[in-house]
Amino acid sequence: MILRSFAFALVVTALSSPLPAVETLERAAATAEEDLQASLKELAALRDRITAEKLPLARELEALEARLRDLRREQDQELRAIDTGGLDLAKLQGDLKLRQEEIGYVGNLLDEYARSLESKLNVAEVPRHAEAIAAAKDAAADSALTPPEKLARQLAVVSASLTRADDLVGGTRFAGTAIDPRGVVTQGRFALVGPVALFAAADGSAAGLALAQSGSTQPAVRPLEEALNPAIASVVNDGAGLLPLDPTRGAALKELVQRYGLVHLFRKGGPIMWPLLVVSILALGTVLERIVFILGEQKKRDSRGLQNLLEAVEHGNLKEAARIGSASQFYVVRALTYAIQHREKSLSSALLYSQAREIKRFSRGLPILDTAITISPLLGLLGTVTGMMHSFALIGGELSAPAAITGGIAEALIATAFGLGIAILALIPFNFLNNRIEEARHELEAAATQLELLVHPASIPMPAADRSPIGAATTAFSPTLRAAQE
Repeated sequence: MILRSFAFALVVTALSSPLPAVETLERAAATAEEDLQASLKELAALRDRITAEKLPLARELEALEARLRDLRREQDQELRAIDTGGLDLAKLQGDLKLRQEEIGYVGNLLDEYARSLESKLNVAEVPRHAEAIAAAKDAAADSALTPPEKLARQLAVVSASLTRADDLVGGTRFAGTAIDPRGVVTQGRFALVGPVALFAAADGSAAGLALAQSGSTQPAVRPLEEALNPAIASVVNDGAGLLPLDPTRGAALKELVQRYGLVHLFRKGGPIMWPLLVVSILALGTVLERIVFILGEQKKRDSRGLQNLLEAVEHGNLKEAARIGSASQFYVVRALTYAIQHREKSLSSALLYSQAREIKRFSRGLPILDTAITISPLLGLLGTVTGMMHSFALIGGELSAPAAITGGIAEALIATAFGLGIAILALIPFNFLNNRIEEARHELEAAATQLELLVHPASIPMPAADRSPIGAATTAFSPTLRAAQE
């Protein structure tokens, strides 16, 4: 822009000046040079000033950018804190609501407990706990009380009931008033023994049972026979003595006996218990008979007789072996003796027959036990079905008979329990007898194999390559076999 102005001024000067053109141009060039130098200096100064002002601005910009980053970081932290605080607040609000619901539920339970306790108190105990129960009942509806105060009043009833329960263990005594048979309010003492409340006047004028009466909160004294009054007064005043009555009229003892009586359970089980009884008798009889049989066979064991019989067979004296076997009652010896006596027809067939005959003796009665184990749970299941049918029939018809409904359920459970019990108890001897049969079969097979080896040693083919040393060992074991091989 400066150069353009300079050129324009130069042209104007050249056109307007009367001087020669050369001088004019030189003067203009000098002036332009001066102006150019001045402009360059001004430009350099301006650059220096810009450079001097740019560095502080760059530093200030860098500082502002760092501050902006810090502010953004703080903003992110604040946003995260707000989000976390919102979540914590929602969680705390949920916990607070849950705790309030729990407090309300516990308060309802305590209120119901206070009302239930009031209905279960003996008439003689009502004055002792009336204040605490009334305060607990009023606390639920009193809006002026804080939740801790309401809870404290309701817990006071629980504490009083625990103290009462501790006092009632073994009986308790306390002072109070009652209306004697003459209708006079009399001071005296009460004694609570189980469900019975006894009262004895302080002046000895009245003694008897403390009973509730309609239209009055005071218990009434009902005397018993005259001869029983001293015993009642002794129990009330001294806390010791014989209780002169059974408050349950024998029902507690009867219930205790019936609750744990087998006959009572049998009757409660319904008609299906009779087939279960028959099955249990058959199973028990079979088990007893088999136990006697096993013990008898155990006593008849004759290991010495079996050894003598095999030695006689080994020496070829079969008649002596048959005589020894006839004198023994051991089932293994008896089976071998039968085979020796019928060896002319077929020794193997005779051994198989004698073994089967002895195993059959051991297996006698096992089908009965197997049937009992199988049918007992099925009969119990049948009892369950019939009992539940009986209960559902009552539910559909008589809704006013809960005892009958629970009786049908009890019938179902008792029948199932008896059926499973019979099956479980019969399974143990059944497995034991099966094990004994397997042992007997093993003994018979081992003895039969040994007898066949001794009677027909040459009937077992032996390769020539195996005659030594196994053949030598066999010859050393049996002299009869050695003679046959020679």
